[in-house]
Amino acid sequence: MAEHTLRGKVAVVGIGETTYYKHSQSPDPEFVLALKAILAACEDAGINPRDIDSFASYANDRNDPSRLSAALGCKELRLSNMQWGGGGGGGAAAIGNAAAAIVTGQAEIAVVYRALAQGQFQRYGLAQAGGTVSGDNALINPYGIFVPAQRFALKIMRYMHEHGIKQEALRALALASYHHAQSNPRAVMYGRPLTEEAYEASRWIAEPYHLFDCCMENDGAAAVVLVSAERAKDFKNKPAYVLSVAQGSDHRNAARSFNAPDFHSSSFGPVAPHLWEMAKLGPKDVDVLQSYENFTGGVLMSLTEHGFVHPDECNEFLKLENLIAPSGKLPLNTSGGNLAECYMHGLELQIEAVRQLRGTATSQVPNAKVAGVIAGPMVTPVSTMIFGSEETL
Repeated sequence: MAEHTLRGKVAVVGIGETTYYKHSQSPDPEFVLALKAILAACEDAGINPRDIDSFASYANDRNDPSRLSAALGCKELRLSNMQWGGGGGGGAAAIGNAAAAIVTGQAEIAVVYRALAQGQFQRYGLAQAGGTVSGDNALINPYGIFVPAQRFALKIMRYMHEHGIKQEALRALALASYHHAQSNPRAVMYGRPLTEEAYEASRWIAEPYHLFDCCMENDGAAAVVLVSAERAKDFKNKPAYVLSVAQGSDHRNAARSFNAPDFHSSSFGPVAPHLWEMAKLGPKDVDVLQSYENFTGGVLMSLTEHGFVHPDECNEFLKLENLIAPSGKLPLNTSGGNLAECYMHGLELQIEAVRQLRGTATSQVPNAKVAGVIAGPMVTPVSTMIFGSEETL
């Protein structure tokens, strides 16, 4: 019986980004940003945009593939795919969906993309139209819980209490992202280093989250081009092969109003084992990791649930020197991540993983062969993936 796997069957051959802007500062509308990122990815791959036949995205991206296909002059549209739910949790899953389409013959050249123009379409900061709330909000708003920082602070506070984790562990995660951003001219926080003193002096958003524990809100777009492994060597850049993708959530993760059985979780408990099984690798094989930061607490729980560190060892392991390239034990968010490069709903993390395998990252890990990417912790569903160089096949 043939093995059912994505391992080594699809590769990223093109990556593209727009300039990343602070919230609402883009001079372009969102649709134009999406097109610019896709065109940049095509140029990087050395392909004609008209040869794209498939599109995949997540988080309810507004840029419809039929419009994108028409604007790019594509010869045909074979696949139009949207990953349901989870916000940034769909970042790896969207690539997995596109890869599965290629493996099953439903696509030839697929683009995964994400675009945000928050001056045009507001995400946060405005009250919803109408005089009522529904769903989870109806159950938590009366108690003063309105924003994601508050929702997710409750989870990590419980987790930190259970395992004796100190604030310094979260601080190290933030410092690592800002450290790497200082080597990355693309980063919005390039030229704005973060010190321990500045972190500690920053205002609380929702304990245990200081200002610098929280992701930015940005404008921009990112895109990657995928083809089959058989075709990947025909392109001008070193391919980054998909070794594994997994998505899902804990049992009853979406139980109403914080009533999930495993409350203090990043949602990767049952998902990560599927990742390692398909990849035929383990946490110790990963040379460099990109982990989605909506908040640093989600990164911490993601690291433990993927097996990179035991929960009771977080205070010892999560120190700046262990998290920075080139010599850290686990170089993390080497472009600056959502905290300090850009919040492009996490797709910039996939691009950084590809750069690490190409050897072109601004904070390069020497001889990186395996790069992990964790998408959108603490939501449902979440997703996670592993890229590998040709040597890993």
